[in-house]
Amino acid sequence: MLATTVAWEVTAAPVPACTSAEPCGSDWPGLAVAVVLMLSLYWVWRQPRLAVAGLAVTVVALAVEDGVTAFAQPSALAYLAAAGFAVAGSVHRLAVAGRQRALALEAAGTAARPLPDAARTFRRGRLSFVLSAVFLTVAGFGVWQALGVADAYEERAATAVHLSGTVTAVDEDEGVLTVTAEGRSHRIGTAFPEDFPVDARVDLVVDGDGAVLVAEPYDAFGWELLVLAGSVTGLAFLVNGVAGHLGARRLRRGPPPVLHVLVREGEEDGRTWVFAADDREGRRPVLCFHSLYADDDGGAEDEDDLETGDDEDFSLDKVTAVLRGDAPAPPLREAVLYGAPYTGAEVAFVARDDEDDPEVAVECSVTAVKPAVPAWGGGTRPRGRKHPRRPVEEIAARLTPSVEPRVWRAHGFSRALGLGLLVVQGGGVWAALEDGPSWHWLMLAVALPWLVTSVATATTWRITADRDGLWVMTAWRVRRVPWDVMLSVTHREDGIDIGRTEDDAVRVSPTGWAWLERRLGREPGAKRVADELRALLMRPDLRPRDEASSDRQGMPVGPLLVALTVLWGAAALLLL
Repeated sequence: MLATTVAWEVTAAPVPACTSAEPCGSDWPGLAVAVVLMLSLYWVWRQPRLAVAGLAVTVVALAVEDGVTAFAQPSALAYLAAAGFAVAGSVHRLAVAGRQRALALEAAGTAARPLPDAARTFRRGRLSFVLSAVFLTVAGFGVWQALGVADAYEERAATAVHLSGTVTAVDEDEGVLTVTAEGRSHRIGTAFPEDFPVDARVDLVVDGDGAVLVAEPYDAFGWELLVLAGSVTGLAFLVNGVAGHLGARRLRRGPPPVLHVLVREGEEDGRTWVFAADDREGRRPVLCFHSLYADDDGGAEDEDDLETGDDEDFSLDKVTAVLRGDAPAPPLREAVLYGAPYTGAEVAFVARDDEDDPEVAVECSVTAVKPAVPAWGGGTRPRGRKHPRRPVEEIAARLTPSVEPRVWRAHGFSRALGLGLLVVQGGGVWAALEDGPSWHWLMLAVALPWLVTSVATATTWRITADRDGLWVMTAWRVRRVPWDVMLSVTHREDGIDIGRTEDDAVRVSPTGWAWLERRLGREPGAKRVADELRALLMRPDLRPRDEASSDRQGMPVGPLLVALTVLWGAAALLLL
């Protein structure tokens, strides 16, 4: 609601006309408000306390710029209502987090223990600070370039001739004015030709054969857009890094409360799920977060540095079974949780990696604590909840042995996503080419390869299973994955990953919009495909007995889509 009303207000708000008395230039205060507004949209999701402050700043800025009467406009009134609703929701979330903390402290009682040494020296947020520095440097470069454009105009205007003329013709399609001054005609580009009708008087700055309107002295929009993007991204990373750092400091300040809990690592998302100590079957997770091992040097252990030891049960077959999904869910482990768990908090815990291991490992959260959505057993599944992975035998029960090769292809949601991206692609190409060669072409060159690949994959992906393996068709080629080199088949949000023993996984993405499908109470179509492929992997007796012919393997449409995009771009250049 908030994002929609922001877009409405931006498009509906009247743009002040550029005049010689009040020329259009770089509006740095307005750009700062735009940065706060974009950050507030992000903070509503991640930082509700900052979202309240940011939305308050934008509302006050709107009132200062246009007066209180500005809220009489439908778009501004809708934005005010949406901002108020977002603020109320953020305040409610903060109040709930406070109650969660109070309940956690009540549950812990007087139990408080100093953090383990490894957790005390653990640091997080360093990557956020590095990325923040990079993006803020980019924003600073954009400011420098925009100020350079303004300074160049000032230097030019100081030595140029200032004239007053009459608009004799207006080409709104090209954005060009024909101005006659002192018996000479000048063709001048303008961003707002509708503000300068025929016979209107305008002031010019003429330097040799070049001339610009005093009302529109220079165009630094591209650099200002770079400043906006760099500032929003850089400040978002900076705030995330600072929040994580401060949360870790609060955890280390004094002996934190401790709770006896059970923990389990998620099979697909890598999250640590925390259960109450008496929930021995793991039916109702309480909270979740991502965590990393902490060592005594204050860093996170690399996965390559974790030793497997001399465990006699460690074998390639066991690892393969886990990767294929044939092994049971990771076991629950007893743990001691340090810190009061509430939404947005930082915590640490100690637990044994194995019941027979006398040593305990220390893990620290690297993402803020979130309330958990139950993912294992217990009750009916509400709308929008993540569908748990079904056992292989349950999936195999609904499959029957087949002679003919089996084919899975893009379903309705996947094709709808592809068509939506195709509209975005076509509109982006048309918009970028509309004004001729410009810096917008750089954005097009960056985004177009991803769009073409995503559109071709989403609309036409196909996986064919035959007696020897899978034929996987994506945007650009058909890949062969034999059964004997296949390790796993996993559905990860909007893609299907097919793991192999020696090479990288084969990924098909996007295969739909899993988030929307879950919100509509449906199991993602690609997840059903992944489940059935995993069943064929684990049950050779269900695999087809014939070999797939070339017409069943499919033909990639990426090259065809490239050709159509080129033709569309050529048509745009010719028609515009």
